[in-house]
Amino acid sequence: MARSKEFDPDAALQQALELFWERGYEATSMADLVARLGVSRASIYATFGGKRELYLKALDRYLAQRDVVGELSRPGPALPAIRSFLDSYVAECLADELRRGCMVVNTAVEFSTRDAAVLAKVATSWAGLETALAATLIRARAQGEIPESKDPQALARFLLVLLQGLRVLGRADPDPRRLRDAVAQAMSTLTI
Repeated sequence: MARSKEFDPDAALQQALELFWERGYEATSMADLVARLGVSRASIYATFGGKRELYLKALDRYLAQRDVVGELSRPGPALPAIRSFLDSYVAECLADELRRGCMVVNTAVEFSTRDAAVLAKVATSWAGLETALAATLIRARAQGEIPESKDPQALARFLLVLLQGLRVLGRADPDPRRLRDAVAQAMSTLTI
């Protein structure tokens, strides 16, 4: 008869996500995970695999918690939705007392080019964000909110880069004026 798990794997995964988000992959040891999750090393390996597999599962959970498409696809004017979305990134940066930043950006920086599976998750996340932004900008152009001459795909790429930059600055130096000015300039670029 198989023994039942003596811990909640879902709660443990959330704790692992929080720890990896705070410290990153390299700075988090298995001893750190054992202490934070409150389970044995053997239980971690049996349930999640090694540290890398646990990191990938934590990253998947982080990505699943973000509803980019829903925020941008609400009916009505598109530019206010984009502005609200950009403002929400600024608000998250300013509210992040631990200065964790964005786990996706942190992962991209930490892993650079050394782990194709991890970087594929980053690329997929950014592609999804770019697609959601482009769809919203296409709607904005169709509704006459931005000039017909504007390229929604190019603008989406621009906003993607802006958003990732906001996350980096929000982690390193969350100056509210700098972040808000960047958003204001981005919004003015959309309509010129």
